[in-house]
Amino acid sequence: MSILTDKTPVFPKPLVAGDRIAIVSPAGYIDPKHVHAAVKILEQQGWRPYIGEYALGRKGTYSGTDTERFQDLSVALKDPSVRAVICSRGGYGAVHILDRLDLLPVGNDPKWIVGFSDISALHALMARKGIVSVHAPMTKDIARGAQDPDIACLFDILRGKKPVHSFPASRFDRPGLATGRLLGGNLAVIAELIGTPFNVMLPGSILFIEDIEEPIYKIERIFYQMRLSGIFDTLAGLVVGQFTGSKPNANYSCVEEMISDMVRPYSFPVAMNVPFGHVDHNIPLLSGSKATLRVTIGENNSLVSW
Repeated sequence: MSILTDKTPVFPKPLVAGDRIAIVSPAGYIDPKHVHAAVKILEQQGWRPYIGEYALGRKGTYSGTDTERFQDLSVALKDPSVRAVICSRGGYGAVHILDRLDLLPVGNDPKWIVGFSDISALHALMARKGIVSVHAPMTKDIARGAQDPDIACLFDILRGKKPVHSFPASRFDRPGLATGRLLGGNLAVIAELIGTPFNVMLPGSILFIEDIEEPIYKIERIFYQMRLSGIFDTLAGLVVGQFTGSKPNANYSCVEEMISDMVRPYSFPVAMNVPFGHVDHNIPLLSGSKATLRVTIGENNSLVSW
């Protein structure tokens, strides 16, 4: 069973001064200096961040064993004094603990989950529960401080503000207007969740995607999987972020050109080259929220969550 896109999404409570924020590492290990720097920035905002017991650990490429990583998240999600959970980084590994996290009563006291990349698996978990989460920069970028517009936007979201994003049009855009549940994340991560209870490529949704260091042919392969699964037949809209490190090949000059070909038979609006993903300018998105996507010709496009 997965979520229904017509359900009213649940927003966690806005953060106020003095609220506790957990910093955890559900996937890869993190350089502690990034976490400590982010702690200082969060304290400047009036919040009380703490670092999970295993968040700065290392076991191979992970921050800890599956059990240790689950433990940090479980403690944070069940503690009523914790109002937000910020993931230190992505990497790989969140999927290892997805089934155990699914058994926790997260719907009884929804908290903000913040992160992107491999953390897309946790956004899928929250979407399954009908809870809005934040696809957004993590500790290394939070350390830049609130003078950075994307970090300021993240802090505004945690305080209860819903973002209105405007971004330049692309020559590969397809104009149109769409309203639906905003769902998605890292394409490689969410593609592996197709056919599971955590699938986010649902009918009526506005799908947002990004990735890093994936050859165009591998991205195309995923798009064929999506086409053959009937996903494109029912999408309300598509928002394509940054595919960092994807190089031209003999068939396509860029990822956007390939995606444009793949979605040509369909009519939903498509916004390309949107500033989110593995890049410095990574706009926070309210995963699981209802949203309106407006794609125009020759003007700025917009994505509004509500």
